[in-house]
Amino acid sequence: MTTYGGKTVFGATVGVLMLNTRFPRIPGDIGNAATWPFPVQFKVVSAATPDNVVRGDATPLLDAFIGAGRELVDLGCDGIATNCGFLVPFQHDMSRALGVPVASSSLLQAPLIRQSLPADQSLGILTISSETLTPVHLEAAGIAPDTPVAGTGAGSHFTTRILDDAAEIDFDKARADNITAAMQLVADHPKVGAILLECTNMVPYAADIRRATGRPVFSIYTYLTWFQAGLLPRRFPADMDDIRLSEAVPK
Repeated sequence: MTTYGGKTVFGATVGVLMLNTRFPRIPGDIGNAATWPFPVQFKVVSAATPDNVVRGDATPLLDAFIGAGRELVDLGCDGIATNCGFLVPFQHDMSRALGVPVASSSLLQAPLIRQSLPADQSLGILTISSETLTPVHLEAAGIAPDTPVAGTGAGSHFTTRILDDAAEIDFDKARADNITAAMQLVADHPKVGAILLECTNMVPYAADIRRATGRPVFSIYTYLTWFQAGLLPRRFPADMDDIRLSEAVPK
Protein backbone atom coordinates (compact mmCIF):
# COMPACT_ATOMS: atom_id res chain seq x y z
CA MET A 1 0.00 0.00 0.00
CA THR A 2 1.33 3.40 -0.99
CA THR A 3 0.99 6.17 1.57
CA TYR A 4 1.37 9.88 0.97
CA GLY A 5 2.71 12.68 3.16
CA GLY A 6 2.76 16.43 2.76
CA LYS A 7 3.07 17.51 6.36
CA THR A 8 5.79 17.23 8.99
CA VAL A 9 3.91 15.75 11.98
CA PHE A 10 1.31 12.98 11.91
CA GLY A 11 -1.01 11.53 14.55
CA ALA A 12 -1.69 14.74 16.52
CA THR A 13 -4.90 16.05 14.98
CA VAL A 14 -5.67 18.75 17.56
CA GLY A 15 -3.53 21.87 17.84
CA VAL A 16 -3.93 24.09 20.91
CA LEU A 17 -3.09 27.79 20.85
CA MET A 18 -1.78 28.79 24.27
CA LEU A 19 -1.62 32.10 26.06
CA ASN A 20 1.89 33.05 27.16
CA THR A 21 2.01 32.00 30.84
CA ARG A 22 4.27 30.70 33.60
CA PHE A 23 1.78 29.47 36.20
CA PRO A 24 1.86 25.71 36.97
CA ARG A 25 -0.52 23.45 35.06
CA ILE A 26 -1.57 20.17 36.70
CA PRO A 27 -3.17 17.19 34.94
CA GLY A 28 -6.65 18.22 33.85
CA ASP A 29 -5.44 21.62 32.71
CA ILE A 30 -5.53 22.04 28.92
CA GLY A 31 -1.83 22.97 28.93
CA ASN A 32 -0.70 19.75 30.60
CA ALA A 33 -0.11 17.23 27.81
CA ALA A 34 -0.85 14.35 30.21
CA THR A 35 -4.47 15.56 30.35
CA TRP A 36 -5.26 14.26 26.91
CA PRO A 37 -5.94 10.65 25.89
CA PHE A 38 -4.64 11.52 22.41
CA PRO A 39 -1.60 13.46 21.14
CA VAL A 40 -1.94 17.23 20.87
CA GLN A 41 0.34 19.95 19.56
CA PHE A 42 0.82 23.28 21.34
CA LYS A 43 1.74 26.71 20.05
CA VAL A 44 2.25 29.72 22.32
CA VAL A 45 0.89 33.08 21.15
CA SER A 46 3.54 35.22 22.79
CA ALA A 47 1.59 38.49 22.85
CA ALA A 48 -1.44 36.95 24.56
CA THR A 49 -1.61 36.83 28.36
CA PRO A 50 -4.38 35.96 30.83
CA ASP A 51 -4.56 39.62 31.78
CA ASN A 52 -4.95 41.13 28.32
CA VAL A 53 -7.33 38.41 27.08
CA VAL A 54 -9.60 38.09 30.13
CA ARG A 55 -9.36 41.51 31.76
CA GLY A 56 -8.61 43.53 28.64
CA ASP A 57 -9.61 43.67 24.97
CA ALA A 58 -8.31 40.68 23.03
CA THR A 59 -9.37 42.05 19.62
CA PRO A 60 -5.88 43.29 18.62
CA LEU A 61 -4.58 39.71 19.10
CA LEU A 62 -6.76 38.13 16.41
CA ASP A 63 -4.10 38.22 13.68
CA ALA A 64 -1.53 36.68 16.05
CA PHE A 65 -3.89 33.79 16.80
CA ILE A 66 -4.61 33.26 13.12
CA GLY A 67 -0.89 33.28 12.31
CA ALA A 68 -0.11 30.77 15.05
CA GLY A 69 -3.05 28.63 13.98
CA ARG A 70 -1.71 28.50 10.42
CA GLU A 71 1.61 27.25 11.75
CA LEU A 72 -0.14 24.37 13.53
CA VAL A 73 -2.21 23.52 10.45
CA ASP A 74 0.90 23.54 8.28
CA LEU A 75 2.61 21.30 10.81
CA GLY A 76 -0.13 18.69 10.57
CA CYS A 77 -3.10 19.60 12.77
CA ASP A 78 -6.60 19.00 11.40
CA GLY A 79 -8.39 21.17 13.98
CA ILE A 80 -7.44 24.10 16.19
CA ALA A 81 -8.44 24.98 19.75
CA THR A 82 -7.50 27.76 22.12
CA ASN A 83 -6.84 27.61 25.84
CA CYS A 84 -9.10 30.47 26.92
CA GLY A 85 -12.89 30.59 26.87
CA PHE A 86 -12.80 34.37 26.46
CA LEU A 87 -11.53 33.94 22.88
CA VAL A 88 -14.95 32.83 21.63
CA PRO A 89 -15.45 36.10 19.68
CA PHE A 90 -12.59 34.90 17.44
CA GLN A 91 -14.48 31.75 16.41
CA HIS A 92 -15.80 32.69 12.99
CA ASP A 93 -12.78 34.75 11.91
CA MET A 94 -10.40 31.96 12.87
CA SER A 95 -12.33 29.15 11.22
CA ARG A 96 -12.70 31.18 8.05
CA ALA A 97 -9.02 32.09 7.97
CA LEU A 98 -7.64 28.66 8.87
CA GLY A 99 -9.94 26.52 6.73
CA VAL A 100 -10.19 23.79 9.40
CA PRO A 101 -12.57 23.20 12.32
CA VAL A 102 -11.91 25.55 15.24
CA ALA A 103 -12.89 25.09 18.89
CA SER A 104 -12.15 28.54 20.29
CA SER A 105 -13.97 28.14 23.60
CA SER A 106 -15.68 25.58 25.83
CA LEU A 107 -18.68 27.95 25.76
CA LEU A 108 -19.53 26.72 22.26
CA GLN A 109 -20.99 23.58 23.87
CA ALA A 110 -23.74 25.60 25.53
CA PRO A 111 -26.53 25.21 22.93
CA LEU A 112 -26.10 21.42 22.80
CA ILE A 113 -26.02 21.11 26.60
CA ARG A 114 -29.10 23.28 26.90
CA GLN A 115 -30.96 21.12 24.38
CA SER A 116 -30.13 18.02 26.41
CA LEU A 117 -31.69 19.35 29.62
CA PRO A 118 -35.33 19.05 30.69
CA ALA A 119 -37.41 22.06 29.67
CA ASP A 120 -37.68 23.34 33.25
CA GLN A 121 -33.92 23.36 33.81
CA SER A 122 -31.26 25.83 32.69
CA LEU A 123 -27.56 25.79 31.97
CA GLY A 124 -25.25 27.59 34.39
CA ILE A 125 -21.83 28.96 33.49
CA LEU A 126 -18.88 29.09 35.87
CA THR A 127 -16.19 31.54 34.80
CA ILE A 128 -12.89 32.85 36.10
CA SER A 129 -14.12 36.44 35.66
CA SER A 130 -17.82 37.19 35.74
CA GLU A 131 -16.87 40.87 35.82
CA THR A 132 -15.49 40.75 32.26
CA LEU A 133 -17.54 37.97 30.65
CA THR A 134 -19.77 40.20 28.56
CA PRO A 135 -22.90 39.77 26.42
CA VAL A 136 -20.53 39.84 23.43
CA HIS A 137 -18.90 36.60 24.63
CA LEU A 138 -22.26 34.97 25.31
CA GLU A 139 -23.71 36.00 21.95
CA ALA A 140 -20.64 34.67 20.11
CA ALA A 141 -21.26 31.27 21.71
CA GLY A 142 -25.01 31.27 21.04
CA ILE A 143 -25.82 31.66 24.73
CA ALA A 144 -28.97 33.48 25.88
CA PRO A 145 -28.17 36.69 27.77
CA ASP A 146 -30.25 35.60 30.79
CA THR A 147 -28.18 32.42 31.31
CA PRO A 148 -27.01 32.19 34.95
CA VAL A 149 -23.32 33.05 35.28
CA ALA A 150 -21.12 32.87 38.38
CA GLY A 151 -17.45 33.70 38.82
CA THR A 152 -14.81 32.47 41.20
CA GLY A 153 -14.40 36.04 42.45
CA ALA A 154 -11.99 38.79 41.44
CA GLY A 155 -10.10 38.48 44.74
CA SER A 156 -10.10 34.68 45.01
CA HIS A 157 -6.88 32.68 45.06
CA PHE A 158 -7.82 30.85 41.86
CA THR A 159 -8.66 33.98 39.87
CA THR A 160 -5.76 36.12 41.01
CA ARG A 161 -3.11 33.42 40.65
CA ILE A 162 -4.21 32.58 37.11
CA LEU A 163 -4.90 36.08 35.80
CA ASP A 164 -1.81 37.55 37.46
CA ASP A 165 0.21 34.62 36.04
CA ALA A 166 1.72 33.67 39.39
CA ALA A 167 4.64 31.28 39.55
CA GLU A 168 2.99 29.35 42.40
CA ILE A 169 -0.56 28.14 43.01
CA ASP A 170 -2.05 26.46 46.07
CA PHE A 171 -4.28 23.99 44.27
CA ASP A 172 -6.24 23.11 47.41
CA LYS A 173 -7.26 26.76 47.69
CA ALA A 174 -8.01 26.90 43.97
CA ARG A 175 -10.20 23.80 44.30
CA ALA A 176 -12.06 25.34 47.22
CA ASP A 177 -12.68 28.54 45.25
CA ASN A 178 -14.19 26.58 42.36
CA ILE A 179 -16.41 24.46 44.60
CA THR A 180 -17.61 27.52 46.53
CA ALA A 181 -18.47 29.37 43.32
CA ALA A 182 -20.32 26.38 41.88
CA MET A 183 -22.29 25.89 45.08
CA GLN A 184 -23.26 29.56 45.05
CA LEU A 185 -24.34 29.26 41.42
CA VAL A 186 -26.81 26.45 42.14
CA ALA A 187 -27.95 28.07 45.40
CA ASP A 188 -28.80 31.28 43.55
CA HIS A 189 -30.28 29.39 40.60
CA PRO A 190 -31.80 26.08 41.76
CA LYS A 191 -33.08 25.35 38.26
CA VAL A 192 -29.52 25.00 36.92
CA GLY A 193 -29.37 21.43 35.65
CA ALA A 194 -25.81 21.41 34.29
CA ILE A 195 -22.69 23.51 34.72
CA LEU A 196 -20.36 24.62 31.93
CA LEU A 197 -16.83 25.64 32.89
CA GLU A 198 -15.67 28.60 30.82
CA CYS A 199 -12.09 28.50 32.06
CA THR A 200 -9.77 25.77 30.81
CA ASN A 201 -7.90 25.86 34.14
CA MET A 202 -11.04 24.70 35.98
CA VAL A 203 -11.02 21.19 34.54
CA PRO A 204 -8.96 19.64 37.40
CA TYR A 205 -11.87 20.48 39.70
CA ALA A 206 -14.73 19.26 37.49
CA ALA A 207 -15.20 16.02 39.44
CA ASP A 208 -15.23 17.94 42.73
CA ILE A 209 -17.84 20.34 41.35
CA ARG A 210 -19.97 17.45 40.14
CA ARG A 211 -19.82 15.80 43.55
CA ALA A 212 -20.57 19.01 45.44
CA THR A 213 -23.46 20.19 43.27
CA GLY A 214 -24.90 16.95 41.91
CA ARG A 215 -24.99 18.52 38.44
CA PRO A 216 -23.29 17.29 35.27
CA VAL A 217 -20.19 19.36 34.50
CA PHE A 218 -18.96 20.20 31.01
CA SER A 219 -15.64 21.79 30.12
CA ILE A 220 -12.94 22.19 27.51
CA TYR A 221 -12.06 18.56 28.23
CA THR A 222 -15.51 17.30 27.25
CA TYR A 223 -15.45 19.58 24.21
CA LEU A 224 -12.05 18.62 22.84
CA THR A 225 -12.51 14.88 23.39
CA TRP A 226 -15.67 15.18 21.28
CA PHE A 227 -13.87 17.45 18.79
CA GLN A 228 -10.97 15.04 18.35
CA ALA A 229 -13.31 12.06 17.97
CA GLY A 230 -14.66 13.67 14.83
CA LEU A 231 -11.27 14.69 13.47
CA LEU A 232 -9.92 11.15 13.84
CA PRO A 233 -12.78 8.68 14.42
CA ARG A 234 -11.98 5.51 16.30
CA ARG A 235 -11.73 2.42 14.14
CA PHE A 236 -13.45 -0.51 15.79
CA PRO A 237 -12.09 -4.06 15.50
CA ALA A 238 -13.68 -6.36 12.98
CA ASP A 239 -13.19 -9.40 15.19
CA MET A 240 -15.90 -9.84 17.79
CA ASP A 241 -15.10 -11.46 21.13
CA ASP A 242 -18.70 -11.26 22.36
CA ILE A 243 -20.06 -14.71 21.54
CA ARG A 244 -23.59 -13.27 21.37
CA LEU A 245 -22.54 -11.50 18.19
CA SER A 246 -20.91 -14.57 16.68
CA GLU A 247 -22.48 -16.84 14.11
CA ALA A 248 -21.21 -19.81 16.07
CA VAL A 249 -23.06 -19.29 19.34
CA PRO A 250 -22.73 -22.36 21.62
CA LYS A 251 -26.03 -24.11 22.28
